Amino acid sequence: MSDQTPEGKKTFTEQIEVTGSQLVDQFKEIIEQGNVRRVIIKTQDGKTLLEIPLTVGAAIGGTLLIFNPWLAMLGALGALVARVTIEIVREAPDTIEGEIKEKVDDVADRLSE
Repeated sequence: MSDQTPEGKKTFTEQIEVTGSQLVDQFKEIIEQGNVRRVIIKTQDGKTLLEIPLTVGAAIGGTLLIFNPWLAMLGALGALVARVTIEIVREAPDTIEGEIKEKVDDVADRLSE
């Protein structure tokens, strides 16, 4: 599924199903990938349990320290449910490449002044 953020950036959504015991490990993997805008945890019948907005690159450098409260909450949630669906909203790669190109161009302009 493809969509756009309010800023006009293209996004796409993917879903994976995991057991409650795998929830924390899967969440860590997802945020380390870096192009994630939002993670939505849903029950098997599609009810949203938790929606976590993330910023692009929030996990740069592999730091999960800022996510410790979320990890604790997900650990408790994982103990209560058998299976959940994780919906991952990501920025499309061309959007990220475009942002990087803009930043490189800005730096190049500043250096040439």
